[in-house]
Parts: sequence; structure tokens; C-alpha cells
Amino acid sequence: MQAYKTLEARFARISSIEDAIGILQWDAETLMPEGAADSRSDQLATLKGIAHELLTARDTGDLLDQADQDSGHLDEWQRANLREMRRIYVHAAAVPADLVEASSRAVSRAELVWREARQNGDFALLLPHLTQVLTLQRQIGQAKGEALGLSPYDALLDSYDPGLRQTTIDPLFAELGAELPALIHEAQERQKGRPAILPLDGPFPVDDQRRIGEQLMKAVGFDFNRGRFDVSLHPFCGGSTGDVRITTRYSEANFMSALMGVLHETGHALYEQGRPEAWRRQPVGLARSMSLHESQSLLIEMQACQSREFVTYLAPLVREAFQGEGPAWSPENLHRILTQVEPGFIRVEADEITYPAHILVRYKLERICRNNLFQSFS
Repeated sequence: MQAYKTLEARFARISSIEDAIGILQWDAETLMPEGAADSRSDQLATLKGIAHELLTARDTGDLLDQADQDSGHLDEWQRANLREMRRIYVHAAAVPADLVEASSRAVSRAELVWREARQNGDFALLLPHLTQVLTLQRQIGQAKGEALGLSPYDALLDSYDPGLRQTTIDPLFAELGAELPALIHEAQERQKGRPAILPLDGPFPVDDQRRIGEQLMKAVGFDFNRGRFDVSLHPFCGGSTGDVRITTRYSEANFMSALMGVLHETGHALYEQGRPEAWRRQPVGLARSMSLHESQSLLIEMQACQSREFVTYLAPLVREAFQGEGPAWSPENLHRILTQVEPGFIRVEADEITYPAHILVRYKLERICRNNLFQSFS
């Protein structure tokens, strides 16, 4: 089992490097001063390059082959771990180290410019940086596709969702796209027959929103001994193994948006905090796919925390925090607010029915980009 043990040690080291990357990325989106952006871009690219070098070292392939030959001595978890090691290695070995670092730098630069572009509604400012990111991703997809015997898009998709292919997604999304408009229309028509939603009068102080958010995180099981809660321009879940960090953003005019963002990201965090302790630094202990991760966040946000039972629990908390009075603060009215079906442009603020429409649009945009038509957006 020496070859397998050597691989375990190597992947544990890579995990530690990736944890450091996770904390640096979290810091870049929460606390880092803008003037440090260039240095942070170099740091992230360097660490990703080191992790890539460790993973694609000359002997890694030989070690995997030897461990496969000796797999009869491995238990079920170890054999699964070895399969995941092989998959990760094949993906990494297909991409040159300089392309890995170039992509990391391009993404860091684009993210920083996106902040300014978003604030000013200036897509033209972001376009050249996004084009560079896309160009490098195409190169990565091409390299992986050649190694895996897949189309570039399917090869990139396999990185996020092992085994998933466009041939599976296309008919599912076609069916969903055909049914969604009628479903949205039906939901809106039914809403017209219900009592009108009563508005909640603000402002709603950010400190009070944060305090309620922390209460809700604890209520659904977030462990603050192994994580923290901050603010960013766009809500996300990140951090590292054993140190899961989530963020939200606030508006003093609408506390529901921030709270649902908190619960969505807490769903991601619960998945991360619930990974098997004994395998946290090994591939078999990682989150299995992007689809599964998003299922956990949406399960918490939309199925559990928009249920009537949860809103009944929530109502007295927000009434007390914001000194709310009257029928607008009743569980019934709060539930209507949370479940209101209304198309909009912001995915993270979408309701349960229109949210899938955002995913369909994103997939269509990716297909346009895949077909080299990105210039049409300019």
C-alpha cells in the first residue's frame, strides 16, 4: 500500500494549499484593501501553480498505476478515494501550469473590475477582462477535452459535475424551459386571488439584520466554532476545510433579501461542515458536484426556510428586532412576501419558481460563449 499512502500524503498537502487559497480568496472579497489586488492576484496564481505542480509531478501517474495494481488491499473508502485521485489528476495533467496561473490572474483582475462595472452599470468596462477569462477557459476546455475524449464544454462541465454531459442537460432544460412560462403565469394568477401583500416599513438597521441572520444560522445548524459570517458585494460560501465562511449583502430597505441570502449560503456551509471528518483532506471527502452543492443551499433557503412552519418561527424574531406592529408582521403576510412569484433580473433574489429561469439563461449564455459568439455581447 506504499504507493497509495504516498498519494494520500500528497493530496493532503494539496488540500492544505487549497485551504490557504480559499482563505486568501475570502479575504479578497471581504476585507482586502483595493490597493492590494495586484499582490493578491500574484499570491493566488503562485499557490495554484504550486498545487498544480504537486498534483502533476512526474511520478503521480506511476503512483496511481501502482496503487491500482495493489487496490485489493484497500478498503471501500480507499478505493473510492483512489478513483477520485485519478479523475482529479487527469483533469490537472491536461492543462499546462502556465495556463493555470494565467487563468487565475485573469479571474482575479476581472473580479476586481466587475465590482466597479457593477456599481456603475458599465458592462463595457468589464467586457475585455471577461473576454480574457473566456479565452483562457476555452483553452483549458480544449486541453481537457483532448485528454478526456470529450468536447471542450463537456470537459469543463466534468470538472464541476463528474459524469454530467450536455446530452443529459439539454433535454431536461428544454422540458423545463417549455413548462416554466405557464407555471409562472399560473402562480401569478393565483396570487391575484389572495389578500394583498402588506408592505413592511423600514428602514431596517444592518446591525439588527446581522443579529437575526446569526440566530437563523444557529437555528439551522451552522457551527460558529468552525466558521464565520461576513459581508461582501455578492453573497458566497468559501473559506477552508474546518473553517467555512459565508457572506451576505444588506439593504436597509429590505431585510428579507439579506436573510434569505444568509440561509442560502448557510445551506452550502452545512454541506461543507458535514463532510466526513476522516476524509476531509482527501478527494473522496470533497463535495461531489456543483449540482449537489446548490441543491443543499436551495433546500435550506426555499424548501425549509420559506415553509409556513419556519416563517411562524421567524415572525416574532423580526417583529421584536425591528419593532414591527400590525398585520404586516403576521406569519401569513411574511410568508406571502417570501413566496411571492415575480420575475426579476437578480438571481440571488429570485423566488422558487423563477430561479430556474435564471439557470436556463446562464446555460444559454454559456452555449453562446462555447460557440465563439461572445463578441455579440459587445
